[in-house]
Amino acid sequence: MPELPEVETVRLGLQEFLPGQAILSINTDWANSLPIADELIENYLLNAKVESVKRRGKLIIMPLTSKYSLLIHLKMTGQLVYRPNSGKGFGGGHPSDSLIDKLPNKSTRVTIKLSDGILFFNDQRKFGWVKLEKSQGLYRNNAFLSKLGPEPLEDSYTFELFNAAIQRHPNTSIKAAILDQTVLAGVGNIYADESLFAARIHPLTKAGLVSTIKLKRLYKSIREVMSLSISLGGSSDRNYVDAKGNKGSYLKFAKVFRKEGSPCPECGGVIKKIRAAGRGTHICPRCQKLVKPKS
Repeated sequence: MPELPEVETVRLGLQEFLPGQAILSINTDWANSLPIADELIENYLLNAKVESVKRRGKLIIMPLTSKYSLLIHLKMTGQLVYRPNSGKGFGGGHPSDSLIDKLPNKSTRVTIKLSDGILFFNDQRKFGWVKLEKSQGLYRNNAFLSKLGPEPLEDSYTFELFNAAIQRHPNTSIKAAILDQTVLAGVGNIYADESLFAARIHPLTKAGLVSTIKLKRLYKSIREVMSLSISLGGSSDRNYVDAKGNKGSYLKFAKVFRKEGSPCPECGGVIKKIRAAGRGTHICPRCQKLVKPKS
């Protein structure tokens, strides 16, 4: 699933190409991928220009000159591929051959014709969507956006805010807590594993049992790991390409994710895969000791 760094990399690519372009047409082969009434498309989408490309959590937001905003959620297998009328474009999202194939193809759900090129929304599993909502009050009125927690990379996001949110879930495993999008926006499975390893915290430890010292390490590691991934173009390690045509490379530097059976880079122990928060989870049992409640 595309996570915050991948979505941010896609945002950066779209921001380079789309602002100022008008939307000339929009079509879909799967109605659930484009739940926008024809009247709204006609009055507020067609011929409107993209003002900018923003992101909140894993949601891409494009404010338009019509005072409406186009919202795109990639969900599990979504991709956005921009092909200009001339020159190189880019693709990002779930890694599959659709990022580099001739488009549209069988995974293309929404096709948006722009002043200079076409934006393809591909989605194999059909869980993603493209919506249109009023820009005014969007972050307050949209059911999804209004529930999102703080952005982990914002300068205003302090350890005190992080700690307060974690302490509201003392009986939840620490991995489940940081995956909760109402606690923290955008942290997914890869970055949870890497951050917990860096902080030397076992993912099944109850949030209320994690010491302040380790929570400070976790706060710092979440920000560092996600910033590193963005700088490297995301975590996808197959066909993901960014606006410059570069493949994401973060997983080449991952220390535990998908490393089960390999030696721990810190202690030499064996990386293991367990289940935590309903997800496959990678840990070093030596470095990440499970803290249990005192009987």
